[in-house]
Amino acid sequence: MKIARAETFHAAPRWLFLRIETDDGVVGWGEPIIEGRAATVEAAVQELCEYLIGKDPSRINDLWQTLYRGGFYRGGPVLMSAIAGIDQALWDIKGKALGVPVHELLGGRVRDRMKTYRWVGGDRPADIIEQVKTLKELGYDTFKFNGTEEFRPLDSTRAVDAAVEKVAEIRAAFGHSIDFGIDFHGRVGMPMAKVLLRELEPLRPLFVEEPVLPEQCEYYPQLAAATSIPLAAGERMYSRFDFKRVFERGGLAIVQPDLSHAGGITECVRIAAMAEAHDVALAPHCPLGPVALAACLQVDFVAWNAVLQEQSIGIHYNHNGADLLDYVLNKDDFACVDGSIGILPGPGLGVEIDEQRLRAAAADPPHWRNPVWRHADGSIAEW
Repeated sequence: MKIARAETFHAAPRWLFLRIETDDGVVGWGEPIIEGRAATVEAAVQELCEYLIGKDPSRINDLWQTLYRGGFYRGGPVLMSAIAGIDQALWDIKGKALGVPVHELLGGRVRDRMKTYRWVGGDRPADIIEQVKTLKELGYDTFKFNGTEEFRPLDSTRAVDAAVEKVAEIRAAFGHSIDFGIDFHGRVGMPMAKVLLRELEPLRPLFVEEPVLPEQCEYYPQLAAATSIPLAAGERMYSRFDFKRVFERGGLAIVQPDLSHAGGITECVRIAAMAEAHDVALAPHCPLGPVALAACLQVDFVAWNAVLQEQSIGIHYNHNGADLLDYVLNKDDFACVDGSIGILPGPGLGVEIDEQRLRAAAADPPHWRNPVWRHADGSIAEW
């Protein structure tokens, strides 16, 4: 069996799909994407696929190392996201060729279902209580929302109070019948992160995500020492080498590699094992489409330290385009029962893509960009 061809599809709301086909007709799917930079990643995928044509798709480790090391320059969001999607597709092919789910190829599952959480509130946190009420009726009890809007390096007590009051209202509305993580989204600098964490501590959030930008990861230990709130990060770390530096310093309780950004299944299994060795939990980042979610679940089912899985079923990002399951034929396999998703029974990644619908969507690709925010004084703010 040899790799014969590769094809990409850019589809709403902001996703990029990769289809790799072998000479005997086995098809594997991947999702290589940086949200808002689909065309950039697509170009990288096309370049990297030149290394694949005519090769044996079962040699995933060798192909991964070729893609990572063969171009001299390595790492970063673009190249690692391109490798991630290719890696997902290769695992999908291997599982389908052998007739087994990917988690069986990775040693077999350690759990029967994976607890998920839902993102609520949008870019600018609003209507969170009503959204939580709706989702709670569907069986969800764990959520994540953005903690602030624009936040200056040294912001006012009014801004701090507004952020804390919003969280306090949510806790008051639901008591401890729900858990929630608060995403600082890299919007908060070190000086204000210390203040916010102290003020939020009595409200007992499940975690605070990206308490500072990953470029400032040297502050994770200081922040962790100053709060009892577990700290999480990792969506903007792209390889085990990025995570190695964080594990060496300490400070994180949860790592959140993205299976479509951090080198795919092959790399994220390694990251999960590194995390377990440092007594750090795993909660893969996934505000993406069905292939990305399926890849995350395959890792969740073999990583003992996996605790939560982000998922975006039912979310229409920026009210633009498709829901995650719109491109899926085997929708029932992704059913959430009491907020958890069971084992995906199909071979490979366990997701059957509606290729006809995807091709139709790709004929009118979206032009999604993340917002560009500014502070009141006109300076750029972190989104």
